[in-house]
Amino acid sequence: MKKKVILTLLVFACCLFAAVALNYGFATGFMRNYPDAEYLTYEEAAVRPVYYELGIKEQALYTALYRGINEEKEVIPLPFEVKGEEYSKVFRILEKQEGEFFFLDSVYYTAKRVHEAKMAYKPELDLELRRGELRNAVKKAVKGGSSIRGNYYIATYISNYIINNCKYVLGDDDSYASTAYGCLVEGKANCEGYSKAFNLLAAEMGLESQLITGTTDTGENHAWNQVKIGTEWFNLDVTWEDTDVAGEIRSEYFLRPDKAFSRTHFADDELFEPQKCTSDNWNTFKVSGHHAENLERALNIVTDSLSSGDDTIDIEFADRDTYSQFKYVITNEERVAELFDEAGVSADGDIVIRLRENPGELCITVLIDK
Repeated sequence: MKKKVILTLLVFACCLFAAVALNYGFATGFMRNYPDAEYLTYEEAAVRPVYYELGIKEQALYTALYRGINEEKEVIPLPFEVKGEEYSKVFRILEKQEGEFFFLDSVYYTAKRVHEAKMAYKPELDLELRRGELRNAVKKAVKGGSSIRGNYYIATYISNYIINNCKYVLGDDDSYASTAYGCLVEGKANCEGYSKAFNLLAAEMGLESQLITGTTDTGENHAWNQVKIGTEWFNLDVTWEDTDVAGEIRSEYFLRPDKAFSRTHFADDELFEPQKCTSDNWNTFKVSGHHAENLERALNIVTDSLSSGDDTIDIEFADRDTYSQFKYVITNEERVAELFDEAGVSADGDIVIRLRENPGELCITVLIDK
């Protein structure tokens, strides 16, 4: 009898241990069936430079989220369990870099350990319609630049296309302001919407681009892009290029090196390291011959532009002294009259010279109203 009691107790203890172990296994993910890890295709990864900065596990996590969100899944099984901070990092990167996911809420669910992603989407009754509208808007933009060759010219086309088809709105005044949908379909967006739209169009047209977040020299949160031209990386801020005045574009924020850009833009490196931008080869002012090393060169730019019939003259100055000297001369009526004479242009009638200054970037735009 005693042996039977002992045996019964042993069996009970074993069953209890097995139950606890099984419960622990499910709780920790040890007994869970995980889907196989997948990775972006070469073509997909080639236009997503941030993806290559992730570790191999992070790339698999990124891919799982990318595939699942594209299918609008509410719950996305992950290929393995990860720490909450690891999940948060990858989700936050993807939410900024993937402009097509305008319906994804920036608020997300996480936990100490994450084995499946619970997604938060914006409440849409006509999501498929809106996704179709965005696809059509992207196709329209890409078609308009289909004959353009060369990364510099493609980047220029995308930047100008966004500027000509979108109006800046403050903050989150519109529900889609911070999305590519807001920028490309509704035609109104904030800085994040501008940047996501550039990223999306760049990927469609074969450019490597990434969205950068950070702050401005006034301490405001901001978003812009980095794009690869040839073998070199450059900063550009489509939002700040846009003046919302027809025909006016600020060239000082297009394809700039860190040395110039960092006067007003301070990148966040919490999630990934931004690219180093050291080249000034595609500086718009240098490409157009409007970079002035000294006062004489600046005045020559004005006379050459007047001779060509230009009434908007953008000039970048090599240093602050040249900037100040030019500003002094160009506000002198007699000296301006001499410049018109040297250019062979009549200054008769009412001619008003206006200056649009950007002392932080050492740039002045001379606007001539006749």
